[in-house]
Amino acid sequence: MTAVLTLLALLPLLPAAAALTAPVRLAQCLTVASGAACFVLACALVPRGGRAALHTGILRADALSTVFVLATAFVYACCAAHSVGYLRHDEHSRDFPRYARRFYVGLNLFAWSMLCAPLVDGLALLWVAVEVTTVVSALLVAVENTEGATEAAWKYVLLASAGLGIALLATIFMYYAGSRVLGQTYDLGFAPLLEAAPRLPHTAVRLSFVLAVLGFGTKAGLVPVHTWLPDAHAEAPSTVSAMLSGSLLAVSFYAVLRYHQVAAGTLGPHFPRTVLLVFGIASLLLAALYVLDQHDIKRLLAYSSVEHMGILTVGVGFGAPIALAGVLLHVLAHAAAKGNAFMGAGALVRAYRTKEIRRLRGAARVLPWSGPMFLATVLALSALPPSGIFRSEFQIVAGGLESGHHGVAAVLVVLVTLAFLGLAIAATQVVLTPAPADGVPGAGEPGARSVWMVVPVAAGLVALVVLGVHPPDALAALLARGAAELGGAS
Repeated sequence: MTAVLTLLALLPLLPAAAALTAPVRLAQCLTVASGAACFVLACALVPRGGRAALHTGILRADALSTVFVLATAFVYACCAAHSVGYLRHDEHSRDFPRYARRFYVGLNLFAWSMLCAPLVDGLALLWVAVEVTTVVSALLVAVENTEGATEAAWKYVLLASAGLGIALLATIFMYYAGSRVLGQTYDLGFAPLLEAAPRLPHTAVRLSFVLAVLGFGTKAGLVPVHTWLPDAHAEAPSTVSAMLSGSLLAVSFYAVLRYHQVAAGTLGPHFPRTVLLVFGIASLLLAALYVLDQHDIKRLLAYSSVEHMGILTVGVGFGAPIALAGVLLHVLAHAAAKGNAFMGAGALVRAYRTKEIRRLRGAARVLPWSGPMFLATVLALSALPPSGIFRSEFQIVAGGLESGHHGVAAVLVVLVTLAFLGLAIAATQVVLTPAPADGVPGAGEPGARSVWMVVPVAAGLVALVVLGVHPPDALAALLARGAAELGGAS
């Protein structure tokens, strides 16, 4: 099984290196193969989720990290396939080979960095991995080479770098706290820190945790450090937006969870949970209000990502075992749903050549496959049963009631309902409202653009239904073990 960890940490580098010089078709084939192989390898880790952590060198996989690896690998596999159809729109342009080469190098390096982040053993290595995701993803945001994309990339780099600077300070404070017990030469590994947590100095750990939530929360899209997210998601290629929202935000949230484990072991659960509840409710409130009044389809989905990061944060703040299991299920379901939503938005933007919601009409006719599947995805994203997001949010609310946070649970339900209205109204108008009699300006001929843009979305919908109706037993055991690790069980 240690070979699985090593392959996961190295495999995406192969298509990234090949894309530098290989023909575009070969780069596409290698990327699709790498995405599929990484998902298979991630699934191979699932049965180990209920057992002891797996180590090899600087890599470590326990149940908690396996959940995030699985989410990233699934999004990578879907986006690798989707990119083939997405780029066909540009393949006749003179600059296409150069653009495609940059795109596939960046896409595979981005997936590599996000797979490594949950697998590295230690808070210092985790910070380095998250920093690498920033560098690579910023280049992908700017890959379209438009004025808007360049501006969004610079804004992303500045804010994410500031956030990671704060996260580095959190790492330094945690190192100081650990050195009081473990000595000056320890390596910030997870297991020694968790074992020593009850003996760590409280003030340093408390400060480290708040800084970690603020710093890594910048990358996770938590309010008030979320402002890069709508611009970056709106300007990046839709395939990249799917990976940003479906995987990058979750990987950054994973870093917050690692600090939460240490803080809860040192300070007890009350302080870290209270901090997370404050950030989570603020994120939910702002996102729900912004979702109600968006005119750009990709910005709408971007604010929905802020909402779902808020849901995850509130769920951990509740602290009940059922809520923690719901949080981990939500990570998987959100990866599938938001990846689907941005891939569907990509099909709409390619067909209509606009991101303005008011000009996207009659998608059920113009895109008879992608249009209805986009609507189904948005409804699933809005927690309509039987999607996995309905199941996960139900568990989170139940955990809130179980833990005695009745008021916060009620606020969560109200804000999620507001966001549901904004998403559902926009998606319904786009897909079901008839197109004008004189046609839709910019719309292509009726019919789906490419099977490569349909199959990955269909796979995501199947995954959402499976997660909502009956997750496989091995996956359920993984989620239960991950919730126990997050809650402090050994």
